[in-house]
Amino acid sequence: MKKSITLLIGGILLTGCEEVSKSIKDTMEPKEDTIARHKTENIGEAPASVPYDAAVEQQIQEVQHLVTTMVEKHAQTRVQHTEGKNTDFLTNEEKLKKAEEALRRLPQYAGKNIYIYSTIHFYEDERIQVKLQHPTTPGYIDNYTYKNGSWSEPEPEQMSVKDNIQSRLMPLDHISFTHFAAAARLYTEKIAEVEGARPITSIYISIWNNNLRWFPATINGSRERYSIELNQNGTLKKFERE
Repeated sequence: MKKSITLLIGGILLTGCEEVSKSIKDTMEPKEDTIARHKTENIGEAPASVPYDAAVEQQIQEVQHLVTTMVEKHAQTRVQHTEGKNTDFLTNEEKLKKAEEALRRLPQYAGKNIYIYSTIHFYEDERIQVKLQHPTTPGYIDNYTYKNGSWSEPEPEQMSVKDNIQSRLMPLDHISFTHFAAAARLYTEKIAEVEGARPITSIYISIWNNNLRWFPATINGSRERYSIELNQNGTLKKFERE
C-alpha cells in the first residue's frame, strides 16, 4: 500500500493535492470492494461502507500535505517570475478584511452561514482560493477565487460518495481573514531568524476532523530546518528545530 501511495507523488506537478488524495483512495478501493462483495456473497446482505483505517487516513493526510507543499512551491516560483514585485497583501489587514466582507456579501449566501471546506489559500499576488459548501445542497462543494478585488462565480468541485464532507468543514465565523495577516507577520519574523530561509509568498490552512492546521509547517534554511505550528488565530503555538 505504501509503495502505491509513494508512486502517486510522481505526478504532483500535473495535478492538485485533492486529486492526488482521491487517486490514493481509488488505488486502495478495489481491495475494499472485494471485501464487501465477499461478505455479500456469504451473508446475502448489501455491502456496507468500509471506513478507511485510521493509519491509512493519516497516511493519506500526510501525502496530501506533502503534495500541496510541493505544488505550491512550483506555483510560487511561477508567480514570482510573472507578477514581479510582491505586494503587502498577506500582512495587510484592511485588504484581507475587504476580501472577507466581499465573500460574506455573495448573494447566494444571503441569510446563510458560510462553511469552508478542506482548504483556503492566500497568495501574495492578491489572490485567494477557497472551497465552500454549497448554500442549499450540503453535499455539493464549490470553488471560488478572489482576484482583482472581487470573487469569481462558483465552479463545482467533483466529489465522491466516500468524501466525508462534514469532517472537513469549518464555519467562516471561526476563520477571520485578519488571522492570516497575524500569521504572515509571524512567519516573516521567524524566517528572519533562520539563515537562508526564503520569504513566504502564500499561506494556507487545511481542515481535517473539523480542526485547522496552518501551512507552511516548516521553515527551511541553508543550515537548519524548523517545524512551526500556529494556533487557530494565527499566533505561535510551537517553533522548534528538527
